[in-house]
Amino acid sequence: MSERKVLPPDFDPALIPRRKGPKNSQQVVRLMAPFSMRCNTCGEYIYKGKKFNARKETVEGEDYYGIKIFRFYIKCTLCSAEITFKTDPKNTDYAAEHGASRNFEPWREEKAVEEEDRLAKLEEEENNPMKVLENRTVDSKREMDILDALHDIRARNARNERVGQSDDIIGRIGREEVVSLEDEQRRREEEEDERLVREVFSKVSVPDAGPSHKSGEDSDEAPASTVVTVKRKADDVEPDLKSLLPENTRAMVNTLSASLQPAKKKKADNSKSLGIKLVKKKGKGIVAS
Repeated sequence: MSERKVLPPDFDPALIPRRKGPKNSQQVVRLMAPFSMRCNTCGEYIYKGKKFNARKETVEGEDYYGIKIFRFYIKCTLCSAEITFKTDPKNTDYAAEHGASRNFEPWREEKAVEEEDRLAKLEEEENNPMKVLENRTVDSKREMDILDALHDIRARNARNERVGQSDDIIGRIGREEVVSLEDEQRRREEEEDERLVREVFSKVSVPDAGPSHKSGEDSDEAPASTVVTVKRKADDVEPDLKSLLPENTRAMVNTLSASLQPAKKKKADNSKSLGIKLVKKKGKGIVAS
């Protein structure tokens, strides 16, 4: 390691001669534009925060309750015209002095208007006692409204906290129970809907009357049928089935029901089963052979 640099033991700062400089010397400092401004020479806009190498000096003959006021010199970025602004301790801000004008800032205007209104209100209250009472009434009403709004906000926040705590409890118990309850409720609703549909609608089988259909005497196969959905009435009395069918379907059902009546069976001839043949002759009646 290198040795630490220390002052010599015989160093005396009183022997150093003081440097005499000008009374109001300027210093070169690096700063940023404290506000957005526009150059009066070329119209160039300089935004807030733009960095400059500025010269700083103390303003002679101006102070604010013993606080010094400083002036800064910068140059326009386009035309290099000199722009000056100085500190404003009264408003804790900066004020444009020469070479540029400060851009409009609405919040500064609002503050100025509020200050003017406050001064006008105080001046009016000094000469009018009734105005003082009216202003106090208005202020108290405004304070009550603010307190009511704060109470509502606090109640809403407390309700939200309770809802959040209930959600945490549900999360600890388990989301599966909530899902199962929802599924059970959905299943009950579906069963109720299905029951209502069955009460209103019914399905009936109607035989087909196609060209390939044969009568019951010629074929042993059952006739083909078609399922028809029939809507019932909303009341408790159920109407006749055929009255709900359309005209062509009703005529087809009547035709098929008439054609599908069972054929009459012939009486069995016992004589053939015994091997006796009955012969009918003219004038002699029936002779067995």
